Amino acid sequence: MDTTPEKAAQILIIDENPDEVQELRGALTECGEPYELSVLEDGEAALRFVADHRSGVRHPEPCVIVLDLNLPRHDALAVLAAIKAEPPLSHIRVVVVSPFAVPETEALLRAMGGLYREWPRDLSSFLDMAVQLLALCNTGRHRTTPSAA
Repeated sequence: MDTTPEKAAQILIIDENPDEVQELRGALTECGEPYELSVLEDGEAALRFVADHRSGVRHPEPCVIVLDLNLPRHDALAVLAAIKAEPPLSHIRVVVVSPFAVPETEALLRAMGGLYREWPRDLSSFLDMAVQLLALCNTGRHRTTPSAA
């Protein structure tokens, strides 16, 4: 059994709704695993995050990104494409969330390397999503990434 202390899961959420961010934060806390949640509020901030990585400026690298499909200032498809096109970020799992998406959009997100998930509507669904995000982070910690230092 590994007894080394767990490194906190680095999760980035790109969403302009502070209530949704707080709901996710509460669900992650309820899971009892260490995490750090960073927040970007719109597509412009998300594209700056990608550009920073391109120019060599490094932020804490998230193990998973939660991306609201209906972002202001740039849509989620543009943000997902930018993330997947940037080598230091392309390996990061991106979970795109929305109250609903048409099947064509879901298929496009999958083709671009994203995962689609319906935005949670109640506490139980938020807890389920938090467990999924932490599991994606834990899976990512067991492999070596190209940007690992």
